[in-house]
Amino acid sequence: MTIKKKLALPLLLLVLCFSVLAGCGTEQAGVKVKVGEVTRSVFYAPEYVALSQGFFKDEGLDVELQTIPGGDKTMTALLSGAIDVALVGSETSIYVAQQGADDPVINFAQLTQRDGTFLFARKAEGEFSWDQLKGSTFLGQRAGGMPQMAGAFTLHNKGIDAGKDLTLIQNIDFANIAGAFASGTGDYVQLFEPQASIFESEGRGTVVASFGVESGYLPYTVFMSKQSYISKNGDTVQKFTNAVQRAQLWVKEHSAEEIAEAVMPYFENTDQGIVISAINRYKEQDTYAVNPVIDDKEWNNLLDVIEHAGELQERIPLEKIVDNSFAGKAEAEIKTSSGK
Repeated sequence: MTIKKKLALPLLLLVLCFSVLAGCGTEQAGVKVKVGEVTRSVFYAPEYVALSQGFFKDEGLDVELQTIPGGDKTMTALLSGAIDVALVGSETSIYVAQQGADDPVINFAQLTQRDGTFLFARKAEGEFSWDQLKGSTFLGQRAGGMPQMAGAFTLHNKGIDAGKDLTLIQNIDFANIAGAFASGTGDYVQLFEPQASIFESEGRGTVVASFGVESGYLPYTVFMSKQSYISKNGDTVQKFTNAVQRAQLWVKEHSAEEIAEAVMPYFENTDQGIVISAINRYKEQDTYAVNPVIDDKEWNNLLDVIEHAGELQERIPLEKIVDNSFAGKAEAEIKTSSGK
């Protein structure tokens, strides 16, 4: 064998090895999906379970998660193409549809099925009655957002006129509401978990009611994307939804302690006991959806809530901006968190 042939063989093997390694690296990386969540909250526990338990990775997806505070900012990121998928209140997709978008935003996988806020009282006096809010100062959520609309819907159903019966404050940014209450603003405040449990542990008051229970089932937080993305990436959207379904079943099958252990990497600065308390509260009131399907009853309740708030121009049919085909397939084929 000549020197040229002796050198050629090792070089050929080396090239083949690099090709195999490069192929393996690509496969491990998976299909990149950029996801923007509207806030970081225990309310979204199934999302973090899907990440920590490797359900997205099992589907061949490389999910890059970022938190984009505020529904308007999250939707702007989606519409501009900065993210592929948004986890945000489904009312935002309705607002886009009302503007006559050429490339509508489509809801494809529901994550939570109730409002995630609680009524927190600075001083709870005896057995709680909604009439106790009359004459009080109520620190609410931003106007036009689902927390505020679900809150207003509940107050109305309890016979309370927010414009007359109490002093309503709702001009404070979402990120600053807890701080405002901690500094002494308001007799009552509308809070998400884990902030409610944190305040209870600090002795600042107590949770006296759940807006999620009172406002009923609705597609509160949903994974959504532009129609153009879904049309071009249907296989990716199906795999994404499969991972969500597995995570929802995992949350259903496991205790609050086990779920907290799974999501703690996303709440490093929060006491684990607080996370357990928050998750347990959400599980007890059936907040986490057990499948990604959005049904007509939930959708119509959502429209009722938005209509009551004066933010609905017309009742948009579910089929116009909801695509249940991915969720329906995932529900039919995945019966346990193991994917079987």
